[in-house]
Amino acid sequence: MTHELLTIGRISVDIYPNDIGVDLEDVHSFGKYLGGSPSNVAVAAARHGRRTGVITRTGADAFGTYLHRELRKFNVDDTFVTPVKEWPTAVTFCAIKPPEDFPLYFYGRFPTAPDLQIKAAELDLDAIREAGIFWSTVTGLCQEPSRGAHLAAHAARPRTGLKDGQFTILDLDYRPMFWASEEEARAEVAKILPHVTVAIGNDKECAVAVGEGTPDEQADRLLAAGVEIAVVKLGPEGVMAKTRTERVVSAPVPVETVNGLGAGDSFGGAFCHGLLSGWPLAQVLDYANAAGAIVASRLSCADAMPTPEEVTSLLAERGRLVPALAGAGSAGDRAAGAHTTLSPAAVSEGATP
Repeated sequence: MTHELLTIGRISVDIYPNDIGVDLEDVHSFGKYLGGSPSNVAVAAARHGRRTGVITRTGADAFGTYLHRELRKFNVDDTFVTPVKEWPTAVTFCAIKPPEDFPLYFYGRFPTAPDLQIKAAELDLDAIREAGIFWSTVTGLCQEPSRGAHLAAHAARPRTGLKDGQFTILDLDYRPMFWASEEEARAEVAKILPHVTVAIGNDKECAVAVGEGTPDEQADRLLAAGVEIAVVKLGPEGVMAKTRTERVVSAPVPVETVNGLGAGDSFGGAFCHGLLSGWPLAQVLDYANAAGAIVASRLSCADAMPTPEEVTSLLAERGRLVPALAGAGSAGDRAAGAHTTLSPAAVSEGATP
């Protein structure tokens, strides 16, 4: 199978409280979910009908079995998900205190985790080369052998070798607890950027990658490094994407936040869907922004990823442009750039956007 999206990196079992607005010590019961940013992105894109897979590792334990089951439930190819017997599957707890406080507690990631044990020699480089989009994260560069595997994967997929409609995306996902310093992370990012066509991050993540500055300055530095699309998340002001010829900003899509942790992964999966669909950049951003907002309004991450119908309904409700043929399909099956504007009623009645 040729994957439309193939991701590499973290996977975990997310343990989320059923009690909202209290500290972790006061939680009485929890729910169990698939987690880990690259794995969530694969799930999110699969919800939009894309053929997705993930390259990662679990422990040889019951939680690993659970994650395989969840990936299959979400129609994500788990061929490249294998066990590491020496380390248990990673588990992540969080407290949910909306609108902005969602502290994370990582277990089973120190001194290492199974998904940081991916080795270069184990990679299917043909699958990586042929994928429509290959997605990796900065966290995957934080230690060996994962670092070497990421470098080998990107080296096998040089920018100059990409076909029309292929993209290589780096999520600038910087988590300080996994790094000795920002300088160390910046040095490793610099090794990957020459292979990347799209970089996505918030202000802090972009600062780690290319230095402090305004969003435009950071985007320009990413473009100067060879990236073709620089996406800088602007927090309450929305998100900006910049190319060498275009600058677009998508205003935020206000929702009542329940859990903001999965919004970025939902954004990423929807962003991939839009790129693969050949939509104009402004429509890709709006669609991804709406997809992220939907997950922020829900409790879980993977289980909360929206369908195209849910995203287009929210766009229509907010008076935003709805991309034509927003459901799944290859870029060749649809007219690039086509769009329409629908009323909320039209969407709810099942009209094809």
